[in-house]
Amino acid sequence: MEKLTLISPSMDWERELLAYKEAFGGEHLHGGSRLQEIDDLSGWLNHLEKAGSASTCGEGRSPSTTFLCIRERDQTMVGICNIRHDLNQDYLMTIAGHIGYSIHPAERRKGYATEQLRLALLEAKKLGIDRVLVTAADWNIGSQKTILANGGVLENTYYDTVDDELMLRYWIEND
Repeated sequence: MEKLTLISPSMDWERELLAYKEAFGGEHLHGGSRLQEIDDLSGWLNHLEKAGSASTCGEGRSPSTTFLCIRERDQTMVGICNIRHDLNQDYLMTIAGHIGYSIHPAERRKGYATEQLRLALLEAKKLGIDRVLVTAADWNIGSQKTILANGGVLENTYYDTVDDELMLRYWIEND
């Protein structure tokens, strides 16, 4: 297995971030904390800074931390993940969970998602999150396998009326 590291986003990774964003085309980029929606990378980094604190993330929002997942061997960005510090929104509790993540389409099926989630769980532990909710759409078998490989226990499913899909809700004890 390749060695992966989670790092904080910065302008140093501009080329990789823009290529990552472009690789998704019309597919939703999970865990990107609005990367697809914000055209200006410095504006996105500013958004991440504000999102990281309860005092600046916005009323009724949960603070979150975003990480780039870097393959150490060649310093390639293979994924991105976002950790929500709490579940104080219905959307987070029913649909999104604590951790959202994605893997570059060209880097899938290599075990990177499982390792990225493991690393994200370590970061969640540092934030004091001992019981982590991670979700996956019922059609996303790869994500379900990733969650199960990290100790996920299925609690139930929830119908997402916005995206018209069933979301499987897993809990991971983050000891």
